[in-house]
Amino acid sequence: MKPLAGIKVLDLSRVLAGPYATALLADLGAEIIKLEPPAGDDYRHIGPVKDGESALFTLNNRGKQSLVLDLKNPADLALARAIAAQVDVVVENFRPGVAARLGLGAEDLRAENPRLVYCSISGFGQDGPFRDLPAYDLVVQAMSGLMAGTGEEGGAPLKTGESIADLLAGLFASWAIMAALVGRNATGQGAVLDVAMYDALFSMLTTSHALHFYAGKLPQRVGNRHPLSTPFGCFATSDGQVVIAVLSGKQFAALAQLIGAPEAAADPRFASDEARTAHEPEIKALIEAWSARLSTEAAVAALAGAGLPAAPIWDIAQAADSDHARARGLVSLLGRTPVVGQPVRFDGEKPLAGSPAPALGGDRAAILRAFGLEETA
Repeated sequence: MKPLAGIKVLDLSRVLAGPYATALLADLGAEIIKLEPPAGDDYRHIGPVKDGESALFTLNNRGKQSLVLDLKNPADLALARAIAAQVDVVVENFRPGVAARLGLGAEDLRAENPRLVYCSISGFGQDGPFRDLPAYDLVVQAMSGLMAGTGEEGGAPLKTGESIADLLAGLFASWAIMAALVGRNATGQGAVLDVAMYDALFSMLTTSHALHFYAGKLPQRVGNRHPLSTPFGCFATSDGQVVIAVLSGKQFAALAQLIGAPEAAADPRFASDEARTAHEPEIKALIEAWSARLSTEAAVAALAGAGLPAAPIWDIAQAADSDHARARGLVSLLGRTPVVGQPVRFDGEKPLAGSPAPALGGDRAAILRAFGLEETA
């Protein structure tokens, strides 16, 4: 049996943070009833599209049932409230205050269902000066401090290649929901969860926190190298780049021996991680005098042979097609649909939702029957 078998979730969310959270819950066995407006989740209409279906919608809505309701219609709103009275969890990512105005806010729904875990996901949270600001992932990356510390040395701020604020908010939401369910088992009472993309992303910037709060410094853009540790970054090879990650003095001594510069291990300039970072250009030159004469494959092999963390830089196709990714089951098929489910193994098994993303409104009759509700006119 999957860990969340028997848990029912009413998913009022759309686009990414909320659907990602509920997809993770679906993988673990929760029953997800996805409520969509007549036009469907916005992500149904965003490319790339394959076989008439949005890839982004497909990837983030596996294992769910779709029910189309117009929440401005009193009969449809009554159906939504009736379902909410019977589920364990409600997830919504409307702008703060919108769910309450619709009659689907935490106070109303928990008055009828005190055991309900009600999770709100928003850009900046349910209170605070920024609560009403519209927020996409890019906005949150810009305001959190992440962009300011990301980019090439001397270059402009850069966002990450993925919608990391959305995904982190979804991950924290799923984590908080499961914690609240554990708490409910002990107390009999549900909970109201306030998950903000801004809070989630800011909380993960631990290197920036260390620099700002403890060292009194602002993080500087340093490209692919680590802002605190050296050598910890990308180094030129004869056909590309190799990633080398060295942290301890023992590792640095092994690296110095490997690259033919054993004296570097005793050099006072390189006596600690902090000292090595202060002399990063000299260390980079030492390493590249060795690595630039080797192919990336040969450099990685030599470094691995010395017990040093190293890697080539792969694109997503190389990562997905690797023997290791296949062995770990990182990509699965639901029917003919490739999906990337939650990554954790439970007793050696990797749970995955049992069905692909639903057709718009395709489960209405089954959902109403399961909740003992009658079809509206």
